Order: sequence, then structure tokens, then C-alpha cells
Amino acid sequence: MSHNHDSGFAHPAAPKLLIGVFVVLVLLTILTLFMSTVDMGLMGPFGFWIAMSIASFKAALVLLFFMHMYWDKPFNVLVFLSSSLFVILFIGLTLMDQSHYKKSVDEYPRQPDTPNMSP
Repeated sequence: MSHNHDSGFAHPAAPKLLIGVFVVLVLLTILTLFMSTVDMGLMGPFGFWIAMSIASFKAALVLLFFMHMYWDKPFNVLVFLSSSLFVILFIGLTLMDQSHYKKSVDEYPRQPDTPNMSP
């Protein structure tokens, strides 16, 4: 009679590792909260990039350890990263184009607010 000794976990991680990653995520979340209260004039144009770097690092930690990509096949990691790259590329190209239309959007005449005509 054969016994199946499968524990049901694909990649059981050590509790110390998971707790450590959780603590780092909490600290980075506190840092993100602090960044939102800091006057962006102090950071200049780098405030957005610092906030996005913190968010990307937090997402990478979740991806690697809580979604088990650290222990997964390299092909799955490649598929995930390439799809993320395309999303970043498409959003980045869209955001690059916004400066060309900002002046015309800001100068567009606004309609006066009309009162609500519902009974």
C-alpha cells in the first residue's frame, strides 16, 4: 500500500521568511503613507518616481514570495514579466502624449453649471 506524503503545498515557505516579507511590506506601506504627506515641492520631479519605485518593490515582494514566483519555473516568470512590460509600455506611451494636448484642454471654454431640472 502506497502512501501519498504530499502536504498540499506546492512550495511551503518558512514562516520566518513570510513574516519578514510581511514586516518589510508594512514598513514600505508606512513609508508610502509618509511620502503622501510630504510636500512634493521638496521632492521636485522625483516624488512620483520615488513613490512608483516603492510601489513596484512592494509588488515584486508580493509576487516573489506570496505568489511563489521565486520557486516557480523561469518560463512562467518570463511570461509574467513580459506582459507587465507591455502594460507599462502602453501606459507610458499614452502618458507621453498628454503634454501635447494639455494647453488645448485647459483653454477649452467651460459650460456654466446648469441647475438640476428634475421634478
